[in-house]
Amino acid sequence: MKLYNLKKQANEKGFTLIELMIVIAIIGILAAVAIPNFIAYRDKAYCSAAEKDANSIAATLASYFAIPSNISWEDTELNAPFTGGKAGAGNGNNVVEFSALSGDNSATILGPVDQIVIKVKDGSGRCPADYREAQKDAGWSGGSTATPAVFLKKMD
Repeated sequence: MKLYNLKKQANEKGFTLIELMIVIAIIGILAAVAIPNFIAYRDKAYCSAAEKDANSIAATLASYFAIPSNISWEDTELNAPFTGGKAGAGNGNNVVEFSALSGDNSATILGPVDQIVIKVKDGSGRCPADYREAQKDAGWSGGSTATPAVFLKKMD
């Protein structure tokens, strides 16, 4: 009986080369379809980070101006709502520049109190052009090799 069992085990085989090649081909096809989608989702996340930065700054400004005594925006007051911002005045409009945002993004806040514009530059340079084109009405512009992609948020 033992000899029969040993012969039976010796005749059992694993997967054939053809079966293994078919499995590898199927995995390759799935990877070829999935990887570009993952890259596109990751690149769109860079766009979302710039939009999130602009919305965060807008929320901070709204919170700052919700206090009745905060009716103007002068250089000394700008340090109150923001940390890490560099204040300066230019052409009668106040300007605040930020360099430490999501990733390598940078932002500028400019304009008078009744027409504030928040300008966030995509520091990664990876926000897809087709996304920016589709979201032009939302505030996206730029994005060539000469100019970085910029998201503008207006607070009227």
